[in-house]
Amino acid sequence: MDKYKHFYESIEKAVERFKSFENNETIRLISHLDADGISACAILMHILMQENRKYSISIVQQLDREKLLELSKESYSYFIFSDLGSGQIKDIIELFPDKQIIILDHHEPEKIENLNENIIHINPHLNGIDGSKEISGAGVVYLFAKTLDKKYEDLAHIAIIGAIGDVQEDRGFLKLNNEILENAVKKEKIKVKKGLRMFGLQTKPLHKVLEYSTDPYIPGVSGSESGAIQFLHQIGIEPKNGNNWKKVIHLNDEDMKKLVAGIIMKRMDETKPEDVLGQIYILPDEEKESPTRDAREFATLLNACGRMEKASFGIGTCLGIKKDRQKAFQTLMDYKKEIVSAINWYNDNKNSKSIIKGNKFMIIHAQGNVPPNIIGTLASIISKSNDIENNTYILSLAQKENGTAKISLRISGFDKKDIDLREILKQIIAKTGGEAGGHMSAAGALIPVEKEQEFIEMAKDILTKKGMEEKIS
Repeated sequence: MDKYKHFYESIEKAVERFKSFENNETIRLISHLDADGISACAILMHILMQENRKYSISIVQQLDREKLLELSKESYSYFIFSDLGSGQIKDIIELFPDKQIIILDHHEPEKIENLNENIIHINPHLNGIDGSKEISGAGVVYLFAKTLDKKYEDLAHIAIIGAIGDVQEDRGFLKLNNEILENAVKKEKIKVKKGLRMFGLQTKPLHKVLEYSTDPYIPGVSGSESGAIQFLHQIGIEPKNGNNWKKVIHLNDEDMKKLVAGIIMKRMDETKPEDVLGQIYILPDEEKESPTRDAREFATLLNACGRMEKASFGIGTCLGIKKDRQKAFQTLMDYKKEIVSAINWYNDNKNSKSIIKGNKFMIIHAQGNVPPNIIGTLASIISKSNDIENNTYILSLAQKENGTAKISLRISGFDKKDIDLREILKQIIAKTGGEAGGHMSAAGALIPVEKEQEFIEMAKDILTKKGMEEKIS
């Protein structure tokens, strides 16, 4: 039987189990704090409100044994895990023997022999579908929702925001995400158009969009404000409207053609100079020039809410709650300030003991200098900066208040499709203890603070070997 048919049949089983949950009981929702997890939770919350079900929500950064132990002691009978849970199946089987569990996830699942009757585990990987590329956690939840009732098809756009937040869009989507996108377009929740494949088209001044563009990289423009302004003058575009800076969405068709042609000409030495164009995903119900108008910016807003421990504002924004939207916009501003502060710390400490450089790797040992909720974002930004050689591993550590250290692993350029960062991180912590998870292209872990030095030494050893393998291959 077709793997997709198997996958849809498993979702039907989850819906049947959900329908069997007693109406007067509270359902416990646990979801991940990134854009995908928040999108997934928003869809579930909408369903539960519509179905007149009581619920209690927790948004978590990492689902480890300690957290599961705490949850298992709660008096709830029914649990739904979204965008997490697959990597902790053994602990869930052991700790929740008397609870009814539904797991709706897309991360690589932990391998087990048999699943207990009380657990329904929905994950595309179990059906031979690559959940890291083809569908997000929010996408899995959306398919669950529309299988429950066709009326929930108008939530498809929220699943697409989750998929974009999980970097599953690469000049379009693969099969399952693409089917969800078609639902969103049919319901007029998303408009897809061809445009400049850049971030901030709705909200940032045009010269800033160009200055901050790393993918695509524009020689002489990316990374330079004066270079961006000079470039605009050269191609005949005035960067200002009176006293205000122009945004990309303010350009007329003629100026847009000039801009695209100018960027392509600047990139003539690149292998694909024309790949500046791609799909733009517009949410027509959202206000123009708002951070929620473009699906990429919406995903960033949700990520900010999660990282700043204000996930409820992100959920409310997905559900169109106006007061939450305003708070989410403010949270995004606060998040940006935190990122600027983290980048400044990194720049000030580039040549200190806190930054360990080796062959094809860099370890950022931030200790308490960068908030743990920002350390992964810092690693991502550094991995995209122009002064980092392609395929360099960026490993970062920041200490949490509970005696653990948050680890993030990224790679610059990421043009090697067979590199699995999650597996590399698992190799390192196998020697030191801890919990690892995430995706092939962005992985995270938690370790005890007292193991940091041991972890760093192990990481240096493993990443040095990886760098040597790269050279040989």
